[in-house]
Amino acid sequence: MKAMRYILGGLCLVLTFNTPVFAQVENQSLNSDSIYEQRQINQMDSMLYQWYIQQPNEDNSLVADIEGDTIEGPELPDSFYIKRLQTINSLIDLPYNNIVRSFIKAYTEKKRDKVEVMLGLTDYYFPMIEEILDMYQLPQELRFLPVIESALNPRAVSRAGATGLWQFMYGTGRMYNLTINSFIDERRDPLAATHAACRFLKDLYSIYGDWTLVIAAYNCGPGNVNKAIRRSGGKRNYWDIYYHLPRETRGYVPAFIAANYTYYFYKEHNLQPKPITLPPATDTIIVNNMLHLQQIAEVLDYPIELLRDLNPQYKIDIIPAKGKSFVLRLPKEMVGPFLDREKEIYAYKDSIFFNQKILANPSKYTASYQHEVPPGSIRIVYRVKKGDVLGSIAQRYNVSVRQLKGWNNLHRDLIRENQRLVIYVPERTATRLGIVQEKKS
Repeated sequence: MKAMRYILGGLCLVLTFNTPVFAQVENQSLNSDSIYEQRQINQMDSMLYQWYIQQPNEDNSLVADIEGDTIEGPELPDSFYIKRLQTINSLIDLPYNNIVRSFIKAYTEKKRDKVEVMLGLTDYYFPMIEEILDMYQLPQELRFLPVIESALNPRAVSRAGATGLWQFMYGTGRMYNLTINSFIDERRDPLAATHAACRFLKDLYSIYGDWTLVIAAYNCGPGNVNKAIRRSGGKRNYWDIYYHLPRETRGYVPAFIAANYTYYFYKEHNLQPKPITLPPATDTIIVNNMLHLQQIAEVLDYPIELLRDLNPQYKIDIIPAKGKSFVLRLPKEMVGPFLDREKEIYAYKDSIFFNQKILANPSKYTASYQHEVPPGSIRIVYRVKKGDVLGSIAQRYNVSVRQLKGWNNLHRDLIRENQRLVIYVPERTATRLGIVQEKKS
């Protein structure tokens, strides 16, 4: 998805995307496809989820460079895959061809470790996504979009800046009313982002009336899909416009089909969902005051990492409930203890996590105290000699240039001969140089 803006003309709703990244993709030379080298997962224990969720996300790493790849393994007849796909009760067409076959084999053979982690994550994310899809009367099969968008990683950030499960760009997220500021990024909130994605998908369906084209447009934008339609002579079938789409998007629908197949038939391929540490049942609490996740973790003795995983939208662990309410998600068994000790949690180290001072009076202006003075240091006054520069003086007395400038109210690096500089020399350096603390009379 890319940032977009609405253009409303007459009775037609047209979405136009600003897609410089996809313009570059479309102009790339089409080399022979090959699967990205698979990242090795070293530990598959109960802490696997924490490892996985922190990995950087490559742009559509489950989509790119799979088509046409040769994968070693037992060859099954096409009829084998066709029959299984036909048994999936899906409102969205799930056709089969050699491209789809390449993706299925990649997911069930080459990318097994990654797929097994995602299968484990579906137990947590799919129920909430399915409920929201039902609210908007959208096909349940669309739950597989965040699988191929982000590999179900709410902290995923692509090279282009797309963020969260549904990989919203900044502009698109703001257009669909997602809050993005210094404290919070609702693109990383599974619930808020899924609501926004559903509204976006409904807008796309109002344009195309075809879910396969909607899925393609979700990835590369209606602008690129419309160009592909024009270049194909007005055809509106995904497979007819396939080679007119950006290379990345060409694999998007086959990846969607392969994700459906893998989800329903992973057992037949000896895939095992990996256990995750996220709690199976959670609940939410409305927070009306500033709250730090560390306050909850320390008072209730709960791992801060899991609180972060349950609330990935809070970028610096602070719930900025100042004049506005926000949601805190907790394991169901922690809701009662939180409510019982709510006042204690808010008061816990509040002066450390939140500065309670609302007024600050500057102390009397003194050039020597514009920068913090290290404890135990000895104050000297140094007279600048010919050839001196701040860097050499700082190195001699084991201080930084920034400290020198702060202590002496210098805004530039320029100093002059015979100029006096106040320096607070570290005690160890002073001893080495034979500098003695001046005695107060």
